[in-house]
Amino acid sequence: MSGSEVYGTAERLARAIEERGNPRLAGMVRKARAGEYDDYLSDSATPINDLVRDLRQNGEHELAQRAIDGEFDGTKEEAEAWANSPEGQEVFGEFWRRP
Repeated sequence: MSGSEVYGTAERLARAIEERGNPRLAGMVRKARAGEYDDYLSDSATPINDLVRDLRQNGEHELAQRAIDGEFDGTKEEAEAWANSPEGQEVFGEFWRRP
């Protein structure tokens, strides 16, 4: 990880949400730390869309725009780690498997 990536994306997002000081966002902080808004950790096919929706529903439009602008997208290092994980290898195996 680069110097700006001291924390993984999920933790950086959780900290950014905490910094808002909005007590209604406590559940979102927990979801962020659990990886529910993370490109590679979430079970959702659309974690960033989920994040933007949840932020907007809580009046956090500036933070939602930061998400739209890609600030909380997974990093190259996180992508590589996922690709090399058992889950990533399984997905690639299914993708490249010949019929």
